[in-house]
Amino acid sequence: MSLLAVVWHFWIAPVLTVLALLAVVGTVAGYLRQVTAKRYPRQ
Repeated sequence: MSLLAVVWHFWIAPVLTVLALLAVVGTVAGYLRQVTAKRYPRQ
């Protein structure tokens, strides 16, 4: 049972790391898009 826990841990950790990085990048990109849209409105 202990080996299964170690294998599961090493499999899920990179997936969660990539998802967390994508969430942070998406949040920053969305924020910058909103701020830029207010500063430079479409004509």
